[in-house]
Amino acid sequence: MQFQDYYTTLGVARGASADEIKRAYRRLAKEWHPDRHPPAKRAQVETKFKAIAEAHEVLSDPEKRKRYDSLGEHWRHGQDFQAPPGGGGFRNVSPEEFARMFGGARGGGGGGGGFSDFFSQMFGDMFAGGGAGPRGDGRARRSTSARGEDAEAEIELGVGEALLGGKRTFTLGVQVPCEPCDGAGRIGPRTCPTCGGLGTSRREKSVDLQIPKDARDGQVLRLRGLGEAGDGGAGDLLLTLRLVADDVWRLRGDDAEADIVVAPWDVLEGTTVEVAVPGGVATARIPAGTKPGQKLRLRGQGLARADGSRGDLLLVVRLGLPETLTARQQELLRELGAGAGRVRGGAGR
Repeated sequence: MQFQDYYTTLGVARGASADEIKRAYRRLAKEWHPDRHPPAKRAQVETKFKAIAEAHEVLSDPEKRKRYDSLGEHWRHGQDFQAPPGGGGFRNVSPEEFARMFGGARGGGGGGGGFSDFFSQMFGDMFAGGGAGPRGDGRARRSTSARGEDAEAEIELGVGEALLGGKRTFTLGVQVPCEPCDGAGRIGPRTCPTCGGLGTSRREKSVDLQIPKDARDGQVLRLRGLGEAGDGGAGDLLLTLRLVADDVWRLRGDDAEADIVVAPWDVLEGTTVEVAVPGGVATARIPAGTKPGQKLRLRGQGLARADGSRGDLLLVVRLGLPETLTARQQELLRELGAGAGRVRGGAGR
């Protein structure tokens, strides 16, 4: 009969607290969940995942942990349990005697004898969840009403989306109750092969996000009910917003920057342009003689700050021509160019 060192499986000390065991299990369960690995490695990963789930189920339950610890400290993963040199108060026992000692009845026919068989013998009905569940096939639902854990994720949001608001649809991987075991984590006396005993599986879900008016870089939104599944309801999703430049807007701290294109003759005489801003449209005045590359500042029309105020909106003046020009306009531009000389700047020589 082979014994697994559950403490080694979870990477915790034998005297680990309940919180340390819980944290270690969460970390390993996420790392080794089959859905996070390619199909080619699925079989190997599922074996590891089931071992992690089984170790947690024992060590997280005070009564089961006490029974497990009563085996003594002289056992190792992959080795038969033996009495220590000199006796030490221990002796070898047969599987049948062990089952009688620890309250589990060895199944009729003496078949099987694998890792999970040993566990079921060791803890009897207590491991199987107390008998048949509501479906009559031994699938016992968890009796606790614990709410699911909160999940964390990040999403990139264009500066323009944060500035002007609106809706954004994104796909999110969420944990939902496992269908084969009805969220119990077990099918009969064995760990559910689909969820590995967690009672949940990962699914893709489309979420429509209403972008808040105060959206800012690093802001964390709490989306109710989109976290990990639990018997007492799903937890929440803590969604962190990461602002990135888009086709129009650039990020400059709390300020937003964009180019505005005006015709050369409008710069000579001065003009006005309408610019989309939070909550509507603002009119920006371009004074006569404004040079290309010059920045205009609309104060308080930029991105939201944590204190409730807003940064500024920076408009960079660029010169441009209409997409179509008449023959007369093209002729005038040639005349202008003939007498103006070459314009130097940038990387030109």
